Amino acid sequence: MARTLLPLNALRVFESAARHLSFSRAAEELAVTPGAVSQQIRQLEEIIRAPLFKREARGLQLTDLGRSSAPLVAEGLDRLRDVSALMREPPRRRQVSISVAPSFASKWLMPRMDDFHALHPEIEVWVSADMEPVAFDQGQVDLAIRYGPGHYPGHASERLLIESVLPVCAPSLMQSLNAIRTPADLVHHVLLHDMSGDGDPGRPDWPMWLMARGVRHADARRGSRFNQSAMLIEAAVAGRGVALAKRTLAQADLAAGRLVAPFHDGGAVVGFAYHVVHPKDRPLSPSARAFTDWMRKQAAFHDTSLDQL
Repeated sequence: MARTLLPLNALRVFESAARHLSFSRAAEELAVTPGAVSQQIRQLEEIIRAPLFKREARGLQLTDLGRSSAPLVAEGLDRLRDVSALMREPPRRRQVSISVAPSFASKWLMPRMDDFHALHPEIEVWVSADMEPVAFDQGQVDLAIRYGPGHYPGHASERLLIESVLPVCAPSLMQSLNAIRTPADLVHHVLLHDMSGDGDPGRPDWPMWLMARGVRHADARRGSRFNQSAMLIEAAVAGRGVALAKRTLAQADLAAGRLVAPFHDGGAVVGFAYHVVHPKDRPLSPSARAFTDWMRKQAAFHDTSLDQL
């Protein structure tokens, strides 16, 4: 009998009365009469054979048993409310959790997500924008998209997109006093530098890019620096200077005319690429497979559209 549940309605009344130290205020909260509150408390005390309240000149007070029981009853009722809310929710939709670098998320992935949701309205996509190593064993991430060499020990990886870099700028710089027509014209403009620290040994910086084209630039290392590629691109869109940007991330702004590529040389292909990464020893869920298939198609379309820019 010690483990038998006490009447839940009586416990609910006790919790309210203990919190307010008032039968009348508990009655207002529960939309009953003070007499009904008093009756429920009396019945509860009869069942447990011990008083929960004592009436003193200064008002209603809890007994030692009432004082020790009240927080446990409140906690239990909160748990029951949580369970009630959970049981009232509609069945959860299928989910896929993606870890992706912030710039790739904002400039490539998110602008395309409406297409995925239209094709798979039953799948919720949870995106975590970060660059830290993914702890797949904790079960919080299904897939990661990483920019790197493609070798991730203990994981399966599939190349999604190759990358190249090229100068980009706002259209207004093409019409300025020092209009950009050849690489040599860059000596008259502020150079914007991508310092995102991805460790790509094949990605040229401005001094390397200019040297390869025979341009002597005394200030090739000067100019604004950005630790996120997306910020670099936004600065170029705003006309702050000429950026040596990753073409994959600049594609949407190039296609929309917010940026232009002055030299139309296709860009310098670099050694790193974007890869889809997941554990070798854990099969992909149906939602993760659907998302991976969709990204493959988006990547193929992306490669085709680059040729048209």
